[in-house]
Amino acid sequence: MSRPPLSSLRWCIGGTVMCFLSYQEGVGDTPDSYAYDGNRVRKWNVTTTNYGKSWAAGDIVSCLIDLDEGTITFCLNGQSLGTAFSNIKMGPGVAYFPAISLSFKESVAFNFGSRPLRYPVEGYLPLQNPPTADLLRAHKLLGYIKTVLSTTLDTQEVLEKDSACWSLHGEPTILVTLVHIFNYFAPLMCKVYLVEDVLMNFLLGILEGGGSVDEHPLIQQLLDLFWLLMEDYEVNECLKQLMMSLLRAYRFSPIIPDLGFQIHYLRLTTAILRHEKSRKYLLSNVLYPFIVVFFYIKTPLRVKEAGLEELIPTTWWPTRFDKEGKESKDESAEERMRRRAYERGCQRLKKRIEVVEELQVQILKLMLNNKDKGTGEASRYIFLNKFRKFLQENASNRGHPTALCPPEYMVCFLHRLITAVRSYWDEGKMKNPGCVSSDEAYVPPQLFYNGKVDYFDLQRLGGLLSHLKKTLKDDLASKANILMDPAEIQATSMDDLDEEEESGSAQRPFGAVAMGGALARPSWLSSPTLGRANRFLSTAAVSLMTPRRPLAPPEKVKVRTLAVEQRTEEDIEGSHGNDGLLLGRPLEEPDHPITEKSLLEILDGIVMMYNLSVHQQLGKMVVVSDDVHEYAVALKDTEEKIARCPARRPDILEELQKSQKVFAEKLNHLSRRLAWINATIYCKDKMLDVYWLLRVCILTIQHADNTGTLFAFTPEFYLNVAMNSYSSLKNYFSPSNCMDQLPGNRPSAPPPCLGSSYR
Repeated sequence: MSRPPLSSLRWCIGGTVMCFLSYQEGVGDTPDSYAYDGNRVRKWNVTTTNYGKSWAAGDIVSCLIDLDEGTITFCLNGQSLGTAFSNIKMGPGVAYFPAISLSFKESVAFNFGSRPLRYPVEGYLPLQNPPTADLLRAHKLLGYIKTVLSTTLDTQEVLEKDSACWSLHGEPTILVTLVHIFNYFAPLMCKVYLVEDVLMNFLLGILEGGGSVDEHPLIQQLLDLFWLLMEDYEVNECLKQLMMSLLRAYRFSPIIPDLGFQIHYLRLTTAILRHEKSRKYLLSNVLYPFIVVFFYIKTPLRVKEAGLEELIPTTWWPTRFDKEGKESKDESAEERMRRRAYERGCQRLKKRIEVVEELQVQILKLMLNNKDKGTGEASRYIFLNKFRKFLQENASNRGHPTALCPPEYMVCFLHRLITAVRSYWDEGKMKNPGCVSSDEAYVPPQLFYNGKVDYFDLQRLGGLLSHLKKTLKDDLASKANILMDPAEIQATSMDDLDEEEESGSAQRPFGAVAMGGALARPSWLSSPTLGRANRFLSTAAVSLMTPRRPLAPPEKVKVRTLAVEQRTEEDIEGSHGNDGLLLGRPLEEPDHPITEKSLLEILDGIVMMYNLSVHQQLGKMVVVSDDVHEYAVALKDTEEKIARCPARRPDILEELQKSQKVFAEKLNHLSRRLAWINATIYCKDKMLDVYWLLRVCILTIQHADNTGTLFAFTPEFYLNVAMNSYSSLKNYFSPSNCMDQLPGNRPSAPPPCLGSSYR
């Protein structure tokens, strides 16, 4: 299951050909259909009874039908839930088919045997028979390839070496042998079952010995041979199926204490992406939008199965509260020891999660490599265009709901991307000391109006972009030396034209000052967000009205907005006098380099990601902490009632003790689950990421404010992220982390960069 189940998701054995299903009657509502509902934890066949366990997104449900014994059984993640139905109808004229009932936005991936079953059950066969003969052939051929490669052949050297320099009994003999093997092996690697069962398991076996990925060159040699000896369509299909198999394996891996499965699949993904040609093909054609799956660390809903009881044997929750129900800081020696034991368990969990996060960052850094230009466009620019398209699909809500990136995936993706970008940013700072450090990172204002970055239909602080291009075209020419393409100005909507007629010939601030008249609020400064955030932008709004000194009249540059697919590396980085993303630098903007220009656009995308769904998800996950608090208060209240319960009422005492046990068990479960959430979402590292993002937004707004009227081009989401990130730091990360721990912050005060905005 790839989406969290709602009320009516039923995974089932559908029924006979005489079974009629409809919107009113789903699977299990008719006499000849049988269903297991993991949301309600019940089974259905007209009537319903309790059965099985609760399921969650990412679980694998197996449906087993025995037409010899007449039984139906279900398994959850490989564990049998017991016989659900017996004495089902059998005999001539009875044929069963699989079916499912779904609610809106729910999605399920089926496997009837086209791929290897994750949890095969002895005595049962998939609906689709496995390709037994091809499996045997593929295993043998892959073994032959491994034997040949066990020689001292350097595939990279062979690829680059002139054939005239080959020795008579060396490279030619080996290559002829490999060509013959691949003649039979290559067609087999176009079949998803063989790629997943043979090739992926073979590659995973290479890495089982441990050590760094660099210590296993066999994977790189194999990929070299794939591109050398297989047809392009064969290697493309093979790599596509291999990566999709890895994505599925990672996504549906059970959570165990050491996260061994996740680490195993991420290591192989890293090894594959280290191969330059394979990486570029996968980036261009396969990974987006699925790549975000690799950066997600799912939260276990079943603590026992995830092994958290062994990892965090001692649980803790607040036990002292004041009259208002708030947590008291006073604690006994016993409570202090228990809390510290719990914190040590949380720290052990955090270290194991960090191993996964480091591998995820390595994957991103490979995709952000901008030095691998040996086989065409560098990986970073492929990533950048795909990343922008990914943002567009999620920002516009035009895609199918199930195709949009889930918020929980977006949170993890954002944090890994921040780590990777800051790493490259600081590497650039070391090579060029004149650049800005990542601590002072910001997005220069010219990105908002020079057309090099597409912001889709997102609102600007001054209104619609089409309106701003028309009303501020003179300011763009005088302040940024930019001439708008007439075709874009003519494309202004009729709504904008009507608005202009209604507004008449209103003067801009410069005209008002020149005539000595009153300084009226510009019509373009009418964004609803600005209205909600006057305090936040008080200094910016005042300085916006201040006349700016005119620029010298250098040569004007005509620009138009480029679609994502139209851009090249030159459009981003610039060359031969072309400033790329920094085209149209206003006089107020410093002339020194900031960082690599491609990183600026990725940074801009990170801010947009936070605005799309990350902040919303941070607020949702706080619910677990709130639940712990509510249950802790309820447990404390129950214990006090037990202490006051009179001895003559054993019946009341018994009920209170039952409630006490339920509350304690629930708190044990929630405290371990909260430890996982704190380690992956609300830890100090993640809080510093959000704080860094807040600083980026504030500095960006300050630099944009210096441009005068061009401040209107600033996307509205920068202001939203500045306010929301501050709110999350203040409300979501405590009590495990608080704002007092932020760099240079005073207790109970906003961050230094917010001083003027929050007076």
